[in-house]
Amino acid sequence: MAAMTLLVLINLFNYIDRYIVAAVEAQIADTFFPPDQPQEFVRTRMGLLMPAFMVSYMLVAPLFGWLGDHFSRWWLIAVGVLLWTLASGGSGLAWSYTALFITRCLVGVGEGAYGPVAPTVISDLYSVEKRGRALSVFYAAIPVGSALGYVLGGRMLKLTGDWRWAFYAVVPPGLVLALACLFMPEPRRGQSEKTPEQTLAASSGPLPDQEGLTHPVAVPTSASRRDNASPIRWRHYLLLARIPSYAVCTLGMTAMTFAVGGIAFWMPRYLSQDRDVGSLGDVNEVFGAIIAASGLLATLVGGWLGDFAQRYLRGAYFAVSAAGMFLALPLFIAALWLPFPLAWLFLASSCFCLFLNTGPTNAVLANVTHPAIRSSAFAINIFVIHALGDVLSPAVIGYIADLTSLHLGFLVVAGFIALAGLLWLVGAWFLDSDTRLALSRFESWSSANR
Repeated sequence: MAAMTLLVLINLFNYIDRYIVAAVEAQIADTFFPPDQPQEFVRTRMGLLMPAFMVSYMLVAPLFGWLGDHFSRWWLIAVGVLLWTLASGGSGLAWSYTALFITRCLVGVGEGAYGPVAPTVISDLYSVEKRGRALSVFYAAIPVGSALGYVLGGRMLKLTGDWRWAFYAVVPPGLVLALACLFMPEPRRGQSEKTPEQTLAASSGPLPDQEGLTHPVAVPTSASRRDNASPIRWRHYLLLARIPSYAVCTLGMTAMTFAVGGIAFWMPRYLSQDRDVGSLGDVNEVFGAIIAASGLLATLVGGWLGDFAQRYLRGAYFAVSAAGMFLALPLFIAALWLPFPLAWLFLASSCFCLFLNTGPTNAVLANVTHPAIRSSAFAINIFVIHALGDVLSPAVIGYIADLTSLHLGFLVVAGFIALAGLLWLVGAWFLDSDTRLALSRFESWSSANR
């Protein structure tokens, strides 16, 4: 419980830090690009601040994923939290747009040390049957932290009139969390995977795969129950692409991240300036409250629903995730056209549906990969979803807004929400077989390539 609590708190501040930038983006733009100076492509340049963080985040994540497969994960988490905390404080000290861009890159380095490692610790603490709910609790910090980022940014603007204090405020708690990591015991990799007897008892026989063939029940060997029992080589990580559920899950998350990442970055400015809903500070607080309430509830419901539905529905984790995307798209489009305050209801409903996938999709990543390479599996997923997702979309929307409007930019990227749903529907066909074969498949591939 202590480990889970600490990881949730770290993830909370992780997302607070990410979305402070979105909350105070307009004030940062006024500081470094004053209204009395040329405004050519200002929104495009401001839209690059999120990619600045994401590029460094995705580039270092594979390295720290590999380190997480071989060294103490809690020490890596401590280093990551310390790095991003100091870099976030440095963002408040930035004297130019370039300096701020660099500090956001350094924040990404710190978070890249934490992102791929933390879910694997949880996977070692909870069995497959409980893993979806456990990960949903961990990832519930995403909507709450994102919301608090908007709220903290808006509140600090009201209290101080200076966007820099929003970054200073996250430094003290970050230092405390980094220190706490050094006192946490390291769980043994794979300790929560089923023993052969448990796997056989839970199974009624071989599981048909997508081609109608049958495979023996996957059971971990003695080697797979030991921490670092056999050397892991780089070619083992290439095998991840041969796991259908892993590949489809990653592609779906990429499409979803492209849409949601760009929309989340620009929404405060859109609501305050384009829709004239209220001041930026007021909009941040209302929008933050909506994300916190709808996102927290949806993340917990999605994890519970995925675990419950897998007793009755093939590929339940993917089915729940796809349903959320298909419901979210029309609700979001309606929110762009409807007047306020009615539009708030549709925006909140859309956020709820978008966050339903958080626990289930990350449970898929954990369940279909072997514990020996699970950190790297999460790291590669992080690299792909951000490289092709929210690294690009904020700048894409900003560029469209410079040419036309944010409204059109949102509509252009919203189609990727539906694409995510379609990909996850495909993944549902493979998921049960890939979960059953996660342990034995890796060992058979390793034996064949020795």
